[in-house]
Amino acid sequence: MSVNWKAFINQISHYESFVLVSHIRPDCDALGSELGMAEVLRAVGKKVRIINAHRTPAALNFLDPAGNIEVLGDHVEAEDISTNCIMILDTSAWAQLGDMGDVIRVASCDKIVLDHHVGEDDLGATMYKDYQAEATGQLVVQAADALGVPLTRTMAMPLFAAIATDTGWFRFPSVTSETYRVIARLIDVGVVPAEVYGDLYERDTIGRLRLRGLALSRTQTELDGALMYTWVEKQDFEATGALPNDTEDAINLTLAVEGAQGAVIFVGQIRGGFKMSFRSRCGMDCNEVARNFGGGGHKAAAGAFVEGTLAEAKERVLPVVREAMEKGLQ
Repeated sequence: MSVNWKAFINQISHYESFVLVSHIRPDCDALGSELGMAEVLRAVGKKVRIINAHRTPAALNFLDPAGNIEVLGDHVEAEDISTNCIMILDTSAWAQLGDMGDVIRVASCDKIVLDHHVGEDDLGATMYKDYQAEATGQLVVQAADALGVPLTRTMAMPLFAAIATDTGWFRFPSVTSETYRVIARLIDVGVVPAEVYGDLYERDTIGRLRLRGLALSRTQTELDGALMYTWVEKQDFEATGALPNDTEDAINLTLAVEGAQGAVIFVGQIRGGFKMSFRSRCGMDCNEVARNFGGGGHKAAAGAFVEGTLAEAKERVLPVVREAMEKGLQ
């Protein structure tokens, strides 16, 4: 499924103002896509605000040096949000929108979704999706091309980070030759990959390091080492001095074990319950697994959330993963 860019351009032309929104616990693809799209829309004369339900993680503030991203409830109230169109980037699920979902539900303006995830809810929006795109950041580059907007360094840096992180720094199977052609264009307008890598991966805190070590020390194996799983409980964040987003990429470290074909990490949430991230290098479809718990994503990577204790989460989730893995390994 590819995006109908002619229809996208036609729809964009009808609006003077936009509010850009992405998912809770925003990552680089969410933030980079919002920041890049905001610059693209401003280049064609649109008024743009970015408003998220969650604050930008401190480690990712380098993506938004001008502080353009606003946060609902932090000097921004729902009743103060007025726009011709709400554009939702990098998600198609109500559960991923947090409190901004309530704003979207009651908003009388038009809504647009630009996303690369397979699963979707009825958001009352026009969907522009490409399941084959390696990142929503890639779709924003395509949107700029469709609108005839030249790439600038201001656009390119967050878009580079979006694509680089959603491809595991270009090591995931979603990477194609077109990925590198787009990356070359972003470098040509001023992105310095070494600087972005340094900002992303060479500014760890001791708390993040300790939390990763704790998660890795708990790693369990099943199915003759093909399935790896581990967990982080909410009290571990205080104990190690880590932040909630410090679990990002921890699941991928478990896949470095020889023979590992699938992995799950359970991450305790401050308000209770557990967020799960799933990864697959075999026939297991992570999106299908996540949908069992109201989540979604891609075949190779997806996420979901369940209520309850760690023991209850494991009891519910692991049998589903085992069955999917056994099928996927056949």
